[in-house]
Amino acid sequence: MATTAETYHVPVLLKESVDGLDIKPDGIYVDVTFGGGGHSREILRRLGPEGRLFSFDQDEDAEQNIVDDSRLTFVRSNFRYLKNWMRYYDVERIDGLLADLGVSSHHFDDAERGFSFRFDAPLDMRMNKRARYTAANVLAEYDEGQLADIFYLYGELKQARRLASAVVKARSEQPIATTQDLMRIAESILGRGARNDDRGLKKDMAKVFQALRIEVNREMVALRQMLLAATNLLRDGGRLSVITYHSLEDRMVKNVMKSGNVEGRVKQDFFGRVESPFTLVNNKVITPDNDEQERNPRSRSAKLRIGMKNGDRS
Repeated sequence: MATTAETYHVPVLLKESVDGLDIKPDGIYVDVTFGGGGHSREILRRLGPEGRLFSFDQDEDAEQNIVDDSRLTFVRSNFRYLKNWMRYYDVERIDGLLADLGVSSHHFDDAERGFSFRFDAPLDMRMNKRARYTAANVLAEYDEGQLADIFYLYGELKQARRLASAVVKARSEQPIATTQDLMRIAESILGRGARNDDRGLKKDMAKVFQALRIEVNREMVALRQMLLAATNLLRDGGRLSVITYHSLEDRMVKNVMKSGNVEGRVKQDFFGRVESPFTLVNNKVITPDNDEQERNPRSRSAKLRIGMKNGDRS
């Protein structure tokens, strides 16, 4: 079946995330995760003739989903370079930014990209196919301590050290080149103990692949740089609408909206008021309803946070 914008990626929390931008018809908006273009098309639908939208995606496959609209500027780049690209286009302030983080349906369903353990494929996992480092490179070149840190920090796996040791032992005998190679190694570790049922094993395997994907694409570094750039670019009253899928990225987004930094360090002014660049639009995270979760299983772990940029309180 041919890939279309609809099958490339099903947008999550479409109405809620775009509603959160509170779009002004003549405003300037950024969608840093274009993918299948679902969120971008909805933003364009609400913009007037003078509005502008900049949509980012580092994957060349996403370019097939670009819509013919003079208000849209597509930027093929990692969103970590948001600040540089806005300067390039002479944009000093934006009215809103939307991010649908995580991996698109297209990446999981394209066997050759190596994002999913459903397929036997090369261990690639690059969102940007022009990038040099693949998951196979990470498994071949990182030392045991580095691998353990990746599995623990990005996969939150309790068996991180044993898994790293098993990887190092296995690669000394033959290269770890495919998803099946990695699965055989991981199963020897993750399949032990009380959680060795099929469902638990699949959940842990997903964490292994998540950890490698985050490292290959430097996702946490990119997210940090994008969030700080967005905070500076948003004009007073501008909106930041972010959909997250795992605790690491959600914690970072929550901290930025709470304190203005990814560490969550809260500062107070002379009067004891918390100094934050944002006011939360939704004090409670927005999650997909049951109908959306049934239609789109990817949405089940999604959380939407929306912040409004504060003005000068002095």
